[in-house]
Amino acid sequence: MKPIISVPECVSESAGPRPPVLLDVRWQLGGPHGLPDYEAGHIPGAVFVDLDAELAGPAGSGGRHPLPDPEEFGAAMRRAGVSRDTPVVVYDGGQGWAAARAWWLLRWTGHPDVRVLDGGLAAWEGELSTETPTPAEGDFRPAPGALPLLDADGAAATARSGLLLDARAAERYRGDVEPIDRVGGHIPGAVSAPTSENAGADGRFLPAEVLAARFKEFGTDGAPEVGVYCGSGVSGAHEVLALAVAGIPAALYAGSWSEWSADESRPVAKGPDPQYRRRSRR
Repeated sequence: MKPIISVPECVSESAGPRPPVLLDVRWQLGGPHGLPDYEAGHIPGAVFVDLDAELAGPAGSGGRHPLPDPEEFGAAMRRAGVSRDTPVVVYDGGQGWAAARAWWLLRWTGHPDVRVLDGGLAAWEGELSTETPTPAEGDFRPAPGALPLLDADGAAATARSGLLLDARAAERYRGDVEPIDRVGGHIPGAVSAPTSENAGADGRFLPAEVLAARFKEFGTDGAPEVGVYCGSGVSGAHEVLALAVAGIPAALYAGSWSEWSADESRPVAKGPDPQYRRRSRR
């Protein structure tokens, strides 16, 4: 199953015999809460999901957006009407990061049919609703482990023996700036691959073959395993989604740089990565 769905496909399926549950996950890093925007207008039938409260646990040693408790996550999804045998379509304002986080969590916890609306709400051409739906309670029960997950040690090992992609902006990877975390730089051996370059200006993913060619330049061909991290596990999920569009399975380091850099015993690399230059010359 494709991990993304177009607006026309979503409209068609919503009118069909198995309409998907729609989840609105509008969120901005450091920005205003997404609920007022949801209340001002959302895709009809969509239920708002709070990334900070329902798609992440409390910030701490595990990073700024550690994984939520599976039981609490499952309860939130059931309240939103998610059942195991019901398709789910997730969208956000258009950037795709928050929607990808919800997609990854649902897939990681075993839901078999989850897709991200390509281009998000910005791509939606139909009418919007201000009515808050009250869906029937779903029956989804999380079973974590359906997608690969890395911890800090696993990320370090992947950087040494496989391919670890850093989904943050290149200047944060290099350590030129670090507006959020304790120190700038990257996990030694990681390759800079900003997730912002996986989509066009309209927020839609680049074609699968273009994404596959991009990731091949980073060394996915022949890599025994591919891992991804970002600042706190949100934009990294978007990169994992882009890799899935390209047909490349990848593990997410959910704690990401916010967890890695908080531990002063872990090494930090700065500057451009010569490993990338070697890979790109192949």
